[in-house]
Amino acid sequence: MKNKKVSYTSTQFNFNCPTCPLGKSSYLTLKTMCHQTRAHLGLIFSDVWGSSPMLSSDGFRYFVIFVDAYTKFIWFYPLVDKSDVFTIFHQFQAFVERQFSLKIKSAQTDWGSEYQKHG
Repeated sequence: MKNKKVSYTSTQFNFNCPTCPLGKSSYLTLKTMCHQTRAHLGLIFSDVWGSSPMLSSDGFRYFVIFVDAYTKFIWFYPLVDKSDVFTIFHQFQAFVERQFSLKIKSAQTDWGSEYQKHG
């Protein structure tokens, strides 16, 4: 940085702001979850994120993830619109059930309306 004439300091600051972590979380504490799965697709967690303030280069503004509680494997799907979640879930379900030759036993979401069929 000296060659580029950018000033800097080697002093490290111990910045501990109790408000910052609270502002980034939805809940103050997370509840302990007791779930046990003994096989692939025993429990699938899912959540939707968006809307992004900027479109991706492919025109996506949302995304949905699916997490297998047994393997912790994550599937990521970009979405143009939040209402696409219902269709994407069925595509995901067909894909993983064919891949593992098993049925999804249960799924957990935040009960958002995006998991319901619209129209």
